Amino acid sequence: MVVAPQPEAAEAGIEAMRAGGNAVDAAIAAAFVQTVVDPLMCGISGFGSAGIYMPGRNTHEYIDFHAPAPAAARPDMWAHLVEGEARDGFGFVLKGRVNDIGYQSVCVPAALRAFEEIHRRFGTLPWKEICGPAIEWARNGWLVRPAVERFWLDEGEMGRTPNPQRLRFSQAGRRLYCRRDGSPRRVGEVITNPDYAATLALIAAKGAAVFYEGAIADLIAEDFARNEGLLSPDDLASYRPKCALPLMGTYRDHRVATNQPPGGGVMLIEMLNILEEFDLAGLGHNTPGYIRVVAEAMKRATIDKDRFVGDPAFTAVPLERLVSTTYAEGLAGEIRRGERAEVPRLNAAPPPASETTQLSVVDRDGNCVSMTHSLGMPSGVITEGLGFMYNGCMGVFDPRPGRAGSIAPGKARFTAMCPTIVLKGNMPFIVIGAPGGTQIVMGVLQAILNIIDFGMSMPEAVAAPRFSATSNAIDVSNRIPRFVTSVLETDGYRVLRNPHSYTFGYVHGICCRGGTLEGGADPGRDGVALSA
Repeated sequence: MVVAPQPEAAEAGIEAMRAGGNAVDAAIAAAFVQTVVDPLMCGISGFGSAGIYMPGRNTHEYIDFHAPAPAAARPDMWAHLVEGEARDGFGFVLKGRVNDIGYQSVCVPAALRAFEEIHRRFGTLPWKEICGPAIEWARNGWLVRPAVERFWLDEGEMGRTPNPQRLRFSQAGRRLYCRRDGSPRRVGEVITNPDYAATLALIAAKGAAVFYEGAIADLIAEDFARNEGLLSPDDLASYRPKCALPLMGTYRDHRVATNQPPGGGVMLIEMLNILEEFDLAGLGHNTPGYIRVVAEAMKRATIDKDRFVGDPAFTAVPLERLVSTTYAEGLAGEIRRGERAEVPRLNAAPPPASETTQLSVVDRDGNCVSMTHSLGMPSGVITEGLGFMYNGCMGVFDPRPGRAGSIAPGKARFTAMCPTIVLKGNMPFIVIGAPGGTQIVMGVLQAILNIIDFGMSMPEAVAAPRFSATSNAIDVSNRIPRFVTSVLETDGYRVLRNPHSYTFGYVHGICCRGGTLEGGADPGRDGVALSA
């Protein structure tokens, strides 16, 4: 089974398994297609994290490809430009939006080298075959879907760059994604990208090296040098993804495997540890009492993330304490006593739209892949002739020096990505992940609770109304009734109603139950669960 926010990607994954490939082949083939048909959500110049579980090979590890800041970046280079911080902690607003759009917003591209490394180590099909479906979609065209249009039309708030401006930033972007009047292309329009098809064909023939050290690298370097970007040839040539053991936790007799910092797995484990101290089923799903308890756990994990979690190569992350059940017991005691956590924010602006995608895959042999990958906030930059947009990962670094998330050359910033595999004994039970910016970990958390505590199927778990608390407010889906939220407001909570019915992460997952696979694609996106 393959579950993804894009039907085209899920199709490519299934076709790879029908051709004899395994879950890894399916995941990488699908990921390449995602870079074509969701070009602002992800790309070969993006970043991400992939959990890989292959019981027949006794393999369980993560390939983390967090995009590092270029060597030219400096901790204090934007300190004088700070105007505000997103209310959910996902990025800072700077004067001139230099961190949000354009050449200086780009971190070192990581995704392509990671795709190749994952396939080299664990895949079985030829590399050219893996790249083939994406080349065809780029050459022959794909239809703009509703979720794509909705994101492209997002106007931004509180000084953030509107997404139509990202689309129009480069000449190639205007040509590919805009109508003649400069407005974004709409649902049902067909987009072909011959430049990207040629780029992918070159990568299929010569491998990722052509991007990082060969002809494509030369074009990238020339473009960034002309436009005062931070990215250099040395940044490209030196980049390598990192292999790590999963960060392990437990929840109600299940083992939870997720990613290490600077990924969001630490927040997921901390929240699960806190919530295991409560009878959530007894509280009732999405009751005022349930929302209060879970929201307070979310707030405490957010505070710890903001204070402590960054790139472990640069920041001493107190990981053992943050995932300790003893620490969680203390936090749960605070919640029982009615204590409310205070989440500090600087001139808080509304959260930005999310730019990420997800793949959940299980094959016939029980091999599992959960991979989340993204552009961060898309930079708008497309080098003429190459056809892909670069990441905008500098936007989430803290421009204030001396903090866990501060800028440093070679440093990766925190991401809430938490591709997760939950096991019963040694058997996979839940393969799950989500796009959604800082809300990723909140969506994944609630879907896991829905399955384990409330016995929901995977489709039910990803579709149930969600809420989030990454600030002092509780944000709720518009499907949570006002007679529920009014109780929280009477109790003194600030509740903010989101106009969207499906929001706070867009969870996609597979549940392996009773010898069958249940797939759930979040209704907030355009995706599908397909089985072979």
